Amino acid sequence: MTPDDLPALTSEEIGRYSRHLLLEEVGVEGQQRLKGGSVLCVGTGGLGSPLLMYLAAAGVGRIGVVDFDVVDSSNLQRQVIHGTASVGRPKVRSAAARIADINPNVRVDVYEERITSENALRILEPYDVIVDGTDNFPTRYLVNDACVLLGKPYVYGSIFKFEGQASVFNLDGGPSYRDLYPEPPPPGLVPSCAEGGVLGILPGVIGVIQATEALKILLGRGTTLSGRLLLYDALQMRFRELELRKDPHARPIEGLVDYEEFCGVAPPTPSDERVTLVGVAEVARRRSEGWAPYVLDVRKPHEARIVTLPFVDRLVPHEQIASIAAELPRDRDILVLCRSGGRSATAAGTLAGLGFARLFDLDGGILAWAREIDPDLPTY
Repeated sequence: MTPDDLPALTSEEIGRYSRHLLLEEVGVEGQQRLKGGSVLCVGTGGLGSPLLMYLAAAGVGRIGVVDFDVVDSSNLQRQVIHGTASVGRPKVRSAAARIADINPNVRVDVYEERITSENALRILEPYDVIVDGTDNFPTRYLVNDACVLLGKPYVYGSIFKFEGQASVFNLDGGPSYRDLYPEPPPPGLVPSCAEGGVLGILPGVIGVIQATEALKILLGRGTTLSGRLLLYDALQMRFRELELRKDPHARPIEGLVDYEEFCGVAPPTPSDERVTLVGVAEVARRRSEGWAPYVLDVRKPHEARIVTLPFVDRLVPHEQIASIAAELPRDRDILVLCRSGGRSATAAGTLAGLGFARLFDLDGGILAWAREIDPDLPTY
C-alpha cells in the first residue's frame, strides 16, 4: 500500500492514537498503515483474548475473528476478552462486542464456524496477517498450509502449563510451521490445556507477543520472530531463542488435506471395539438396579482433589494403566472414567489390548455426570 493509498486519520483518531504518532517509527503514516491493515485471529480464547484487544486498541482497521465455541466459566481464568455476563454466549460475539467497546473505529468480521479445509482459504484470503490463537495440532497445520498457499504471514503462539512459544512463519520466504514440526506428535502425547492446565496469565504474555509481531508486520518495522522460535518459561521467568531454518528438501504444499486424519486424531468413540461406550444416564440407571462394576478413575491425583465420584474404586493416571493391570479384576465389569472421556478411552483401549473383556468407557466423563446426573458437582 503506497502512502497515497493509505486511509486518512480523523481528528478523533489523531487524539486516540497520539502516543503512537509521537513515535518516529510509527508516526502518522504508520498509524495509517495500521488503519488500512487487516488481521485475522483464529480462535478467541486464551491467546486470542489479549491479542485481539491490543490489536483493536492499536487501531488495526479490520479484524476477523473465527471460533465456533461458547464462553464457559472455566474460560474466565485466562480468556480476559470475555466476562461473566458472556457465559453461554458464542465467543466470537462476545469478543466482537469487547472489540467494539475498546475501539468503535475497527471493523470486526465474525466467523461463527469451525475452520476447515473447505472454508480456510475463503476465510483467510482477505487479511494481511493471520494470527493463530488455537490449541490443537490439526488447526495449526491447516492454518499454516492455507497461509503458505495464499502467501500470508502466520503469527504463531502456543501455551501449556507454565511454558509458551511464539514465532512468525511464512514471512518473506521464511520458515513455516512445518519446518518446526514436520510431522505431528503421536495422538495423546501432548495433553491439551483442559487436561494439563495452564497458568492464567501465560496466554496474556504470549498473546501480547503475537500482537506485537502482527503490528510490526503491518508497519514494516523492526525485526520479527521469523526464523526464530521464542521460548518462555513463566516459572523461571526466562526467555530463550532457538534458530529455525527453512528445510530446502521439504515437500511442497500443494493443497489442503484432512488434518484430523493427518494428525491421527481419533473420533470420539471407544479406542477399541471390545470397549462399550456407555452414557452417564445408562450408568446411573444400571447402578440403581444393582450393577456394581469396578470403577477406575484415570485422572491425575490433583484432579481428584477438585472433584471425584463417590463410587470410584481406584485412581490411577491413564498412562500408568499397564503397570497396574495385574491388580485389576478380570471377573467383573470395569468402568473407566476421566474428566471428559478422552483419557478413559485410551486407558480402556490399553486394557483391551491386555486381554480385559468386560470394559466400559464413561461417555463424557465427570463433566457429563455433573451436567446430567448431579449438577451440584463442581466442574473444571
